[in-house]
Amino acid sequence: MTKLTNASGRPPYLRIVAEIRRRIEDGELGPGDRVPSTRRIAGEWGVALATATKALSTLRLEGLVETRPRVGTVVAGSTPATQPRRQMLSAPSSEQELTLDRIVRTAVEIADTEGLSALSMRGVAARLGVAAMSPYRYVPSKDDLVLLMADAAFGEETYPADAPEGWRSRIELAARTLWTLYRRHPWLAQLGSLSRPLLVPNLMRHGERMLSALDGHGLDPTTLFDAYVLIYSHVQGLAVHLEWEAHAQASTGQSEDQWMDSRAPVLRELAQSGRFPTFAKVLAAFDDGYDLCFDALFESGLTALLDGLTPLVEGRAAIRRYSDRTRRPAVPDRAADRPVR
Repeated sequence: MTKLTNASGRPPYLRIVAEIRRRIEDGELGPGDRVPSTRRIAGEWGVALATATKALSTLRLEGLVETRPRVGTVVAGSTPATQPRRQMLSAPSSEQELTLDRIVRTAVEIADTEGLSALSMRGVAARLGVAAMSPYRYVPSKDDLVLLMADAAFGEETYPADAPEGWRSRIELAARTLWTLYRRHPWLAQLGSLSRPLLVPNLMRHGERMLSALDGHGLDPTTLFDAYVLIYSHVQGLAVHLEWEAHAQASTGQSEDQWMDSRAPVLRELAQSGRFPTFAKVLAAFDDGYDLCFDALFESGLTALLDGLTPLVEGRAAIRRYSDRTRRPAVPDRAADRPVR
């Protein structure tokens, strides 16, 4: 780990900026190459995450790097001249321009590119180019900020005014909408569990869509809510792995395929041990290995889940409809119609 000293008299973040700038100008890092993440900078240079964030923010203001969602910070397409770079550095965002919306959007950007663990109030302030304590004037704590981020992210997708016909089509629409949001912001799936759910209005809006689709089919409240929880847990439970994989790639520098290739000898040893015959048989059937695709698993799992729920939902409704059709009208009291003699 490279420890920064104060021998040069410059703030640590500027010395980090100078080193990364040198790597870019010398061609060690080319356009599109990933630059060190905030976590890696903190470890390599022995600084706080907020300092690392400020360094990357400065490079971004200079136009040397750019942020790409779920990829991270990469070298920009071209290196600007020295004079424009100085001009950009001399005009950071002012305190007067700071708003709660900008704070939330910036925090979401950090979580999207660096992961939720890299988020800090100081880091948000550094990226916005304001004093470290300025965001606290708008939001009391990081926990409060995360709730605002989640509500904003879950509110990015809306539903058509006319709901699709049929409970199943409505469930599929809501589930796929949620999956799209988790795909866009993988950190969202880490925020709440089934036993301690995330209570923000825009997430509940998606839940309301699912509940209303299941309502009106003769299900008692417990059964109805159990069905909703099962559907939601499928979406969120699978989405949890999106952030885990992104974090693993950032920390190891290996893609999923590269990591599996490096574990091939261990996998082969397990398959050839004779202890797991079914596993070995299935593994041998793959010519090019098993292709883990989260999107495909989401769709096949949703189909299987809804197939399993169909008899529960439609069966009781069908019985009720049949009873309504076959219920005989009450026999009128003919005696009441007889004239009095």
